[in-house]
Amino acid sequence: MPQSLLIISRQSPWSGPSAREALDIALAGGAFDLPVGMLFLDDGVLQLASAQDASQLQQKDLTANLQALSMFGVDDLFACTASLAERGMLPSALSVEPLQVLSDQEMAALIDRYDQVITI
Repeated sequence: MPQSLLIISRQSPWSGPSAREALDIALAGGAFDLPVGMLFLDDGVLQLASAQDASQLQQKDLTANLQALSMFGVDDLFACTASLAERGMLPSALSVEPLQVLSDQEMAALIDRYDQVITI
């Protein structure tokens, strides 16, 4: 039985390559039928904002990668309630579905469910 993997993405989409690397790991894991989940935490929730224009920063938009997750079998997507609230983001206005918004206690239980956890 393949081990499950949770990727915790904590970086904004514009702070460097970390956000893209987290998505690439998730897509690669999904391509090999590995049970993969993604948790967006801290500035990582900014990846979920709708209508981003990365061209002004001369970076590639991550929206297509986020939407491709489900095509690769990565359907377990989570976001931290507190991280969203701290940034004034409403779950109803995010670009990714289905997305489960979790409290701190729920995140602790989530992390315990996975065999491997990577924080990027």
